[in-house]
Amino acid sequence: MPKYKIAWLPGDGVGVDVMDDPRNVLDRLNDAEYIHGDIGWEFWCREGDALPARTIELLKHVDAALFGAITSKPVKAAEAELVRELRGTGLVYRSPIVRMRQQFDLYNCLRPIKAYAGNPLNHSDAIDLVMFRENTEDLYAGVEFNPVPPELAQTLGKLSKAFAPFAGLAGDQYAVSCKINTRHGSERIIDAAFKFARANKRRKVTIIHKANVVRATDGLFLETAKEVASRYPDVAWDEANVDAVTMWLLKNPLNYDVLVAPNLYGDIVSDLCAQMVGGLGFACSGNIGDKLGVFEPTHGSAPKYAGQNKVNPIATILTAKMMLDWLGERDLGDRLERATAAVIKQGQVRTYDMGGTATTTEMAEAVAREL
Repeated sequence: MPKYKIAWLPGDGVGVDVMDDPRNVLDRLNDAEYIHGDIGWEFWCREGDALPARTIELLKHVDAALFGAITSKPVKAAEAELVRELRGTGLVYRSPIVRMRQQFDLYNCLRPIKAYAGNPLNHSDAIDLVMFRENTEDLYAGVEFNPVPPELAQTLGKLSKAFAPFAGLAGDQYAVSCKINTRHGSERIIDAAFKFARANKRRKVTIIHKANVVRATDGLFLETAKEVASRYPDVAWDEANVDAVTMWLLKNPLNYDVLVAPNLYGDIVSDLCAQMVGGLGFACSGNIGDKLGVFEPTHGSAPKYAGQNKVNPIATILTAKMMLDWLGERDLGDRLERATAAVIKQGQVRTYDMGGTATTTEMAEAVAREL
């Protein structure tokens, strides 16, 4: 009987490409049953739901999930027409990965940013950062209005003088997205970052915010961070505005170690960091809660490359390493990482993003040979 049940969620576009071949790598390492789950744009077009109830039910009964990528806009005229029909019924597309994060309370988006020697795209071979991104709140909370209903416009006008210039606009002339940060949500992601830093003897935690301008929500995040930091007197920390961090990370990446941020800033900064270690073809992540982990490469579905056996599968392979670690199979995770690092260092097999001609399959097979 397989040791683990893993939900297998390829999704759209290159999500299918980068999941197929790494599956052969995993089969050499891990005793698991992989159960296909429907997710993505295809199911929105067909059923009006990008995260069908059957997939939600599947996720309730697995040990972890591997997720490929999703498309969030029409790619064919027929799909576009169907979407118009569905939206006419009041259905609105919403990212299934965001829904998954919120439904299963996957509050910790963990994103390692590590350079592997031999990668010609590295900013520095010494980069080894870890991003903790809050995953359920902030501007990704999904509380948005377009058009803005009259009752909301009236309430905003009463509560905020700064809103007064917009009071005369018709509701379809502007939109509102609510940035929602809670003390509880802020505390648990910041605590996770400090706990990780202590357990792994990391040098420093950097708290990312924009509290000098976004005073209420980011102010709460920073205030909570200072409270959490006081519980870890052995862990060094500092704090920085998100705009300043993007500049200094590029200039002096080795000055940083563990980063923690609200949802939107964490999304942006982690992609910037990924580019310093080769781009999104090397960027892995885990959406982690107390009971479930959903692991995904951070690149999108890249429809123009779908089915071409071209994209770099290393992000997915490193994502599988994260899943193995989370399942407690650290020895297997280390084996997979060593094999991946060896292929990168040898430089004989490189996909197009690395300046080579290797296919997705050839890269995955090269890693498998090193196991």
